[in-house]
Amino acid sequence: MYEIEYNGEKIPYEITKSKIKNLYIHIKEGKVIVKAPLKLKEKHIVDFVNKKSKWIYKNVKEVEKRVKKENIIKSEDIQKLEMIVNNSVQEYSEKLGISPNKVKFKNIKYAWGSCSSKKNISINIQLATKEEQVIKYVVLHEMCHLKYMNHSKDFWNLVENYMPNYKIYKKRLKA
Repeated sequence: MYEIEYNGEKIPYEITKSKIKNLYIHIKEGKVIVKAPLKLKEKHIVDFVNKKSKWIYKNVKEVEKRVKKENIIKSEDIQKLEMIVNNSVQEYSEKLGISPNKVKFKNIKYAWGSCSSKKNISINIQLATKEEQVIKYVVLHEMCHLKYMNHSKDFWNLVENYMPNYKIYKKRLKA
């Protein structure tokens, strides 16, 4: 096991050699792995890693931050999220006259929610950290996709029809 130092912190890394042509640095689950060609001298590998220490540090910290954020959400917060979402789905199903086939809760990296062409809605569990009205906005947004699978003017008019101040809650998602 090797280590580099950046910002006063020591970051461990391991070197694996294989039949490859180039030197690679992978950060997987917060662990730094350097893949090197079989014949490359250790000194060259260590020098390369030292030159990339800022990049390694930044990426390791991003992974740690993401893992910490994911672990912060308590089970009671997720239960509260599920209750708000399920009640909102029921409310908007009656208003819109359309229901999703399934509602799933999962950790989505790219969005707060999604609606599939099979009329299944997925809700990001990270929404558990948001206020109730913001959660309701996401549910309404995904429910409106059951009618319009796009972000057309008709889609946004439908959202606005059931939540005239939706732009406030849309902005709070980014905060």
